[in-house]
Amino acid sequence: MNFILYIIIIIIPLIAQLRINSSYNKYKKVKLNKKISGFEVAKKILEANGLEDIYVVETGGNLTDHYDPTRKVIKLSKDIFHGETVASASVAAHECGHAIQDKENYTFMRIRSFLVPIVNFTSSFAWIVIVIGLFAEYFNLFIFGIGLISVGLLFQLVTLPVEFDASNRAKKELERLNLVDKEENEGVTKVLGAAAMTYVASVLTSILEIVRLFLVYNDRR
Repeated sequence: MNFILYIIIIIIPLIAQLRINSSYNKYKKVKLNKKISGFEVAKKILEANGLEDIYVVETGGNLTDHYDPTRKVIKLSKDIFHGETVASASVAAHECGHAIQDKENYTFMRIRSFLVPIVNFTSSFAWIVIVIGLFAEYFNLFIFGIGLISVGLLFQLVTLPVEFDASNRAKKELERLNLVDKEENEGVTKVLGAAAMTYVASVLTSILEIVRLFLVYNDRR
């Protein structure tokens, strides 16, 4: 049972990653009829929502796009920043969705921001605690380690509504501002849907990992 769970834990995020790569690679080749870049899409959405003070800058890497609420900056990877494609418009609009959430003090975004330093602290030594507890057969310490990992699961659960809401806002803004045509909406939905599934996969993986650790705990006891 433990081995089966371990295989599933590996497969779930792999499938999610393959799905987003497939959608992204497909729609980064589909040019927008309006021929506007991800940078231009972001600027138009921000301006329409009174967020002209937020910078949109280019960052390195692939699919490294994110909104930094502390610096009020949207960072777009090269392909998204310069691309005039369905994929670039979708991702850029999604990050703008986070900026709008920040402006409106979206509850789950506030909770996630509160949890960030806690998760950074607990995740840094959770597995150390688990390994020590396991090999020293100090099972209270082992359970404590599982509790530390559970904080990360809580963070992932809070992240789900944040990401889904940002995608919904993205689609609404793209349509409202007429940045994509009707025939391009399907591609936008597929790109954003595939991206959202990576967060769902992370939650499922964490849940299964915790279940696996409890099975290890029962076996050792």
